[in-house]
Amino acid sequence: MALFRRKPKLPAGQRPALEQDERVLAWAPASGDGVVVATNRGLWLPGLHRLGWHEIHKAVWSGRELVVTPASVVDEREGYTVVADQPILSTLLLEPGDLPDQVRTRVTRSVAYTEHHPLPEGGGVRVVARRVSGVDGLTWTVRYDPGTAPDEATVDDLVAAASAASTPA
Repeated sequence: MALFRRKPKLPAGQRPALEQDERVLAWAPASGDGVVVATNRGLWLPGLHRLGWHEIHKAVWSGRELVVTPASVVDEREGYTVVADQPILSTLLLEPGDLPDQVRTRVTRSVAYTEHHPLPEGGGVRVVARRVSGVDGLTWTVRYDPGTAPDEATVDDLVAAASAASTPA
């Protein structure tokens, strides 16, 4: 009869301030008295604002701990943004349920295009197009490899070529 057992409802006192069209997909109690909440718009970690799925560079589930590497914008360019990793956020989940699977699915689903390119002067850059909830079309970002000097002209060309190749005729 476990098939018909309902998931427990997120307690009202722990529900984050959701937007009008935002809905809870999964949640799990975290260490302390916090909760981690996955919505159609992003991930709410205890004590933080929501991270949009497109703002999460990497999410790893260890079997006990959810480790998230968020990214933030460091430069705005014509047609794309340059992002860099922020400090890792780690949360121990007491009863994870389907939260880790929802996080993996949503982060993966947000990526429409990704490719790493070596740069002529050394190092490399990853060009990524992501789906952003509430935004039409793709949002383009680049992430330079650690220690790589910015090469705006080359990266502008890489993004333009990727965008042109992924735009329907």
